[in-house]
Amino acid sequence: MLISYLLVKRVFLFSAVGGGIAVVTVFLLFSVFAVATQDYAISVDPIKDNQYLFSTARVTITNTGKLPLTNIVVNYGGKVDKLTSLSPRENAMLSPPENSTLKSVTVTADHGLSVTKDYRTPLKIPGMMGS
Repeated sequence: MLISYLLVKRVFLFSAVGGGIAVVTVFLLFSVFAVATQDYAISVDPIKDNQYLFSTARVTITNTGKLPLTNIVVNYGGKVDKLTSLSPRENAMLSPPENSTLKSVTVTADHGLSVTKDYRTPLKIPGMMGS
């Protein structure tokens, strides 16, 4: 009786662990190999990194749609950059002009796309360069 109880308990434990691993694996595969579902979509990632003596900033723009984006305007708060087009899955990394406020950035494109994002600051890990 005790042996069968321990066997059932182990089977249940291995099933739960195996099921958890399967769920995590499927989630990771879907996120890594995500297929664009919209014709026109854009991802904007503005980052500012405050160092001890200076700060750096960049804005990464990625076309996450199925079709090319055209007439892309990146507004840093008064000053703008313009890109003529971005192919699907193509990205562009831009540096904001000097004296930009580095609060938020607005990116617009044809087909009614408009995204406004605040700058984010990367996590500082003790012992790493720039921390």
